[in-house]
Order: sequence, then C-alpha cells, then structure tokens
Amino acid sequence: MQSILPQNLVDILLDAVCVVRPDSSIVYVSPAFERIFGYAPEEVIGKRMLDMVHPHDLAATQRQAKSVTEGQIQLQFENRYVRKDGSIAHIRWTARWLPEHQVRVAVAHDFTERKFTESMHEVIYAISEAAHTTQNLQALFEHIHQIIGRLLPASNFAVALYDAGSGALSFPYHVSDHGPNPAPLRSVQDALCAEVIRSANTLFLTPHARELRDALRGHLPPDQAPLYWLGVPLHTQKGPIGALVLQSFTEQARYTEKDKELLQFVSTQVAAAIERKQMLERLEHMAQYDQLTHLPNRQLFLDRLKTALARARRDKSLLSLLFLDLDDFKQVNDTLGHAMGDLLLQRVAQRLLECVRGSDTVARLGGDEFVVLLESGHAREHAAAAAEKILAAFGQPFDLEGIRLSIRPSIGVAIYPDHGGEEHHLLGHADEAMYLSKKSGGNQVRVAPPPA
Repeated sequence: MQSILPQNLVDILLDAVCVVRPDSSIVYVSPAFERIFGYAPEEVIGKRMLDMVHPHDLAATQRQAKSVTEGQIQLQFENRYVRKDGSIAHIRWTARWLPEHQVRVAVAHDFTERKFTESMHEVIYAISEAAHTTQNLQALFEHIHQIIGRLLPASNFAVALYDAGSGALSFPYHVSDHGPNPAPLRSVQDALCAEVIRSANTLFLTPHARELRDALRGHLPPDQAPLYWLGVPLHTQKGPIGALVLQSFTEQARYTEKDKELLQFVSTQVAAAIERKQMLERLEHMAQYDQLTHLPNRQLFLDRLKTALARARRDKSLLSLLFLDLDDFKQVNDTLGHAMGDLLLQRVAQRLLECVRGSDTVARLGGDEFVVLLESGHAREHAAAAAEKILAAFGQPFDLEGIRLSIRPSIGVAIYPDHGGEEHHLLGHADEAMYLSKKSGGNQVRVAPPPA
C-alpha cells in the first residue's frame, strides 16, 4: 500500500484509513482502525467491511459505496458500525475510488462521543416536551419508549411503577417482540424489579451473571430466557417510584456498561416527567370526581350529559336520567355517626355501579343525591326497568363493618326528548319526580309527568 499512501503519515492519524475492493473486502486498514472499531488490522484483512455495518444502515451504506465506485467523491457520509465488543460506533466517512488500483480509499472519523452528547440534549428536550404535551400517562409511556428506542435496542421494554402506600408493583406499559411473557418469567421480572426499587440501584444482568441464571434455572427453556436484563430505578425526591426495564434475547441487541449509564441518565428525566403527569392526573381527578365515592362529580356529570345529549340528537335515540335520593339518610348520620354515613355512601355508590352497564354514568351530586345517566335507549321502558333493578338491589341490607343496615331510595326518571332537550331541563324534571316519589313514602320510582 506504500505506493498509494505514505505509511509514516497514515500510522499517526487519529482517523482510520481503509482500503477496500468493490465487494467491500478489506485490503488494508491503518492502526487507528483498532481504536475506532475494536479489531486489530490483521483480524479484518480479507473480511467484508459491510459485515460490520449496523443492520439499519446497511442499505444506505451499500448505495453510498456504489456511488463511490462509480466515480463520485463521498464527503461526510454518516453511518453506524458494530464494534468488536458489540457497542455502536458513529462514523463520518470521506471516500473516493482509485480506478488504477480498483479499490476504494476511505477515511473514518469517529464522532461517537459527540453524537452521544447531542443525543442526550435531544433526549432531555424530547422527554420534557412529552411531559407537557401528552394527554395521559399511557401516551407519555409510549413517547418515552420511542425516545429510548432512538438510543438503545428497545423492542422489549417496560415501565414498572411502585405505589408506596399500598406496596403494589404494576407494569402499566410493557412491549415485547418475544411474545407474551410466560408466568415464570413474569414472576422473575417482578422480583428483579422489586429489587431495583427496594435497593434504589441499577441491576444489569448479562448471560454470564449468576443471578439471572439462578433466577431462570428450571423455569424456562433457554430460548425463552433473556440474555440481558437491565433495570434502572426511577428516582424522585420522595424515593424510587418505579423502574425502566430493557430485555434482550439476542447478542445482536446486547447491552453494555455504556448503555447502562445512558439509561441511568435518561431515567432521571423520565422520573420527573412521570411524577409531573401523575400530579396533573391527581389534580384532574380531584377536580372531576367526588373524593368520597370516586364517582364523577356534578361538573363532570354535566359535561358527560351535554355530550350524551349531542349523541342522542345525532342518533335519534333516547336518553334517561335517574335521580336518586336515600330515604332517612339523616337518621343514619344522627344515630351511627358521620363516619358510618360516609361508609354507607361508598357502599351505595358501589351497588349503583353494579346495577348499570359500563357505558352508563353514575355520579354523586352531593349529600345523599346520586344520578344515573342511561344512554343509547330505544324503548322508554328501559329507564323504568333500570330503576326497578336498583330498587331490588337496595332490598338487600348494606354491611357497614359488621352493622347490617337497610336503606331505600326514592327515584325520579326523566327521558330525552320527552322532558326536554337541555341538561338543566332534564335534571330538573328528574329531581322533581324524585321528590314526588319521596312525598309518596319513598322506596319507589316516579317518571316525571310530561311538561305542560
């Protein structure tokens, strides 16, 4: 190669000089090749350069190599290579074709560290943006998965969350290209995640880690067990709130110590984003739901009623309101105390939910007043039947921590379009019908009379 390149100059270059044939087989590499790619020159002579290219960049690299062979000078083409140790190198190439020798000569500049720094800045911004723009926690988890997937193999990714109050561990987000996790792997993963959160330390298990072998021995066939397991705690000022988990089932998607450091850096931003989203969801829940029964409050109910009325008008369907008040509830508070009264309201809320469909809405308007919104009705008898079902359910006593208490409801019914087309009209008619029921002795259903 001395007829092509001055050897004494090439040997001192920090960038690697590579000479390859048209099929990408290596004729010569300079000493810097080992520093950048991890292979000594004698290890790669005769091997194909393309075989070291990252699979996702192979097609673009082949196109660039073809254009250079056709005589175009290549300046600053960027791609990724898999180093000998499995880590990723980001390379910027300058190359040209030497027709008299029928080889391509290229200079490889390693900018992996700069790329890493740039990626970190992009990740910080992307996670911060996701924390502010996503609608809910699930959408945030999906964005975080996409962001981490730009940096690391993340086809097997999970977010584990820990509830310090109940001690419960959950996996609200889990994606795997390896099929559903068998029960033994789920139990092992639960234990590994619990250890990450308990210790507040990263756990990185490789094919040579005794902990992973011991955990999986006898539980799974070798082809179902992960080769690499990386769990990083999500730290906040209050302590760990969960963990990020990456698994790999192939050597091609292996994880390294550098990957562990990267995920640890990202986890700090992720924890802050999750904590912020959780706080916003708690505030939203407090603003829209009754704090005692966790049913929708008056404001959320009115919003749902307005939307339901719009659907009913569009679909030309019926809509019903059941206004419910507990008979003699004040006596419960006076004789058993407000704590028992609150417990009764919680039991009533649960029983009402058991009496209706999942698509219906049960709300607490205040005190002992509840309302049930029934949608998609096509027969007026449906509302009366639902009300009678509630009456029958209340025929069974309520268990208040060992005290069996019977309480009955007075129920008023209003139907769209019979009793009006606006929220306040329907609610008012259902309320009036409920008072008619109560004045008549309670424990009965009254349908509002037609408007005058």
